[in-house]
Amino acid sequence: MELRHLRYFLAVAETHSFTRAAARCYVAQSALSQQIARLEKDVGAPLFSRTSRSVRLTAAGDLLEPLARRILADVDNAQAALDALAGLRRGRLRLGLVQTMAVSFDMVEVLAEYHARHPGVDLRVSNAPSPRMAAEVLAGTLDVALVGLGARQVPEGLDHRVLGSAPLVVVVPHDHALADRETVGLAELPDSHPLIQFTRGTGLRRQVEAAFARAGVPAGEHFEVGQLHDMIRLAVHGVGVTVVPRSTVVGPGSLLGLDSADDLPRGARMLRLTDDEAVHHICAVYDGTRLAPAAAAFLGVLDQYGTDRSV
Repeated sequence: MELRHLRYFLAVAETHSFTRAAARCYVAQSALSQQIARLEKDVGAPLFSRTSRSVRLTAAGDLLEPLARRILADVDNAQAALDALAGLRRGRLRLGLVQTMAVSFDMVEVLAEYHARHPGVDLRVSNAPSPRMAAEVLAGTLDVALVGLGARQVPEGLDHRVLGSAPLVVVVPHDHALADRETVGLAELPDSHPLIQFTRGTGLRRQVEAAFARAGVPAGEHFEVGQLHDMIRLAVHGVGVTVVPRSTVVGPGSLLGLDSADDLPRGARMLRLTDDEAVHHICAVYDGTRLAPAAAAFLGVLDQYGTDRSV
């Protein structure tokens, strides 16, 4: 079994096409088909079910796919470690970064500091729901991910560092019935303004829904938005109300760049929740058994900015 066979196999698995996989791998389709056939001979089972319209993984293919990803990720990490022997002059860091950074420092400053120390490291930042990014770290396709999960929600097999936490707050427009309140319970929210929710399956969405469940009322699905910045702005403009971490509204690295909740535009208000359990946590997750030097250096920079803080 050769590494290129595994790369060809994953290309077919991802594109569901021998033609597209060959184009992605810059080889002739006939050559790619031959290499896949050799791989199937090595494993002793067909890996793909082929029809005139589709290419799908067989049971053997389903079993091999996560193993192939991990093998190739380990090879990439080994190469990155070798590249990094001389003071991290080279290397690669694949970083997952959640939108809802409930920390007391600005992640842009962390990234800038990391780049200043290690300018030769290739930094690739991606964003996805927290559970997916944690799974990608476990699979080896991300080196480190900053996720909106509490310590008890981190998948088994991953190490974690608690970076911070922030209480959830409600942002309401100026004409909301509760706009003159300082605190509010979720059960008190009237139906006059729809709830603006974050993307389904994200760590924040789960925390918000858990808070509504504790309040004994349904969260509803009136409005779903994939950007925290847009959620807050929509609430400010009177489209509805939204529940977000306080750190996204005010403080270092906040999405609106506000120093105080009194600075919200259009007279919008930020209300504290009476539910003390409604807290958004941020953890850095990584696999300590195969941590590349570039990833270890990034965690070192994070440590200097502080861990286990609340904002």
